[in-house]
Amino acid sequence: MSTVQGYSESYTLRLYVAGQTPKSIAAIANLKRLCESHLAGRYRIDIVDLMQDPSQAQRDQIVAIPTLIRRLPEPIKRIIGDLSNTERVLVGLGVDVLPGRIAQ
Repeated sequence: MSTVQGYSESYTLRLYVAGQTPKSIAAIANLKRLCESHLAGRYRIDIVDLMQDPSQAQRDQIVAIPTLIRRLPEPIKRIIGDLSNTERVLVGLGVDVLPGRIAQ
């Protein structure tokens, strides 16, 4: 595994959305922007549209959407919402950020 800025930890993220609603679209855009800014080269995103596969909601215990799940590194963490609060999302994901490096 390659290292980026001294880090080698890779993130596997799964974002649950419901179709092309404004919150779903915002969550996808916010997650991609955040990952490129803070996890460049160290992440994988799976987007699950519950309108296409509603059984995933029960199987993965999704109670609200959009929901982001960090599957790796363990432990699994969940964040609910459109992911617009960058600092909250980074803390929720357990991403170490240098002071002054959080871009909104």
